[in-house]
Amino acid sequence: MDLMKLRAERRSRFWGKEVLPYLGYVFQSGVAVLFMFALIAFSAWYTAFVQHLPAGLPIRWIMLVLLVPLTVNSSFRTYLVPADSVFLLPQESRMASYFKGSWIGGVVYKLLVLAIIFLILWPLYVRSDVNPKSFWLFLIVLVGLKLLASHGCWKELRMVSRKAALAYRLLRYVALALSVAAWMWQPAGRSLIFIALLAVTYLAALRIPAKHPVAWERLIAQEKVQVGRVLMILGWFVNVPGREQRVYARKWLSWAGNGIPWKPETAYRYLLVKSFVRSDILGIVLRVGILAAFLAWWQRGGIVGSVIYLFFVFLAGVQLSSLLRFHSESFWLHVYPIAPGSRRSNAVKLAFQIQLLFAAVTWLPLLGAGPGRFGAVFMTLAGGIVLCLLFRFFANRKKASDDEDED
Repeated sequence: MDLMKLRAERRSRFWGKEVLPYLGYVFQSGVAVLFMFALIAFSAWYTAFVQHLPAGLPIRWIMLVLLVPLTVNSSFRTYLVPADSVFLLPQESRMASYFKGSWIGGVVYKLLVLAIIFLILWPLYVRSDVNPKSFWLFLIVLVGLKLLASHGCWKELRMVSRKAALAYRLLRYVALALSVAAWMWQPAGRSLIFIALLAVTYLAALRIPAKHPVAWERLIAQEKVQVGRVLMILGWFVNVPGREQRVYARKWLSWAGNGIPWKPETAYRYLLVKSFVRSDILGIVLRVGILAAFLAWWQRGGIVGSVIYLFFVFLAGVQLSSLLRFHSESFWLHVYPIAPGSRRSNAVKLAFQIQLLFAAVTWLPLLGAGPGRFGAVFMTLAGGIVLCLLFRFFANRKKASDDEDED
């Protein structure tokens, strides 16, 4: 069996038959035009910002916050399916050739993203830092740290103990964050010695836990997560059949939805709330909200802060539109006594309320602009509310036949 050919066929089948047919709908939705407009607007703003840098800009902290996640986060597409744990098991000793493509693809694409973000940040860094590092040396250090993080992530996927895998994931974040921080704040020679010693220690620590030759169940579960993320993005623009939602325990949010009345009209809302707090969407909205609040506070003194705020409210609305497709293919919704027509109305109402809460919370940092800009700040809030209402309006109009299918 040619394992490299098998992986190539699966990769081609996924992107060619499961993703490519939907891209036409994505472009028809206007996302390409919106992306180009956002790119042009960002380029104009960033050029003006670099030319008129504010005094005391915390550029090292900005670089640390942006570069650490890009350096640490790693993932791999293996294209494994549940049946592989049986039918590919006899090939376990030869699976290294199969995973070679996963490793190269998982590293190369993320290195390109890291390099692009670094190139965007470089003009800001070199004009703000009093003692900037060499461009090529900085880039080589980031590439080396990214390779180290990817190696550590792959080792974690093979570990027998899930608790050990979680502990080593935390260790990876700490080690890489310390390395980037040392590079940002310490002289080049001293920081390189520290990074080298830390890398050797980390690599030695990775050899301690017991590992599977191939962690079939974990890799298959990881592949389902990767597929779910791709289809989730497509789901913002078109209904994608067969999507699986990743479920997180999040026991600290187990109380959410408990106050919803027990009646057929709100039964689907209860299900949606429980699903939302255990889904990827909650984590995405929280991370987007933190970033929006930070950027809005940073640019609170001008119109740029208002534009950033409105952009993130729009982005949150796009993310929350996924709620309208939760459980869209569930057989049990046709069995349980859910009131006809209540599914879509409950989904639209919940998405609107969450987006409105997002708009209110991320708007609060703009109040730091002071009394002189209160008029503009409250106009910005009004704009955010209008965006939420527009999302609700178009969600109510879109695919009006959905509720008819429930009957």
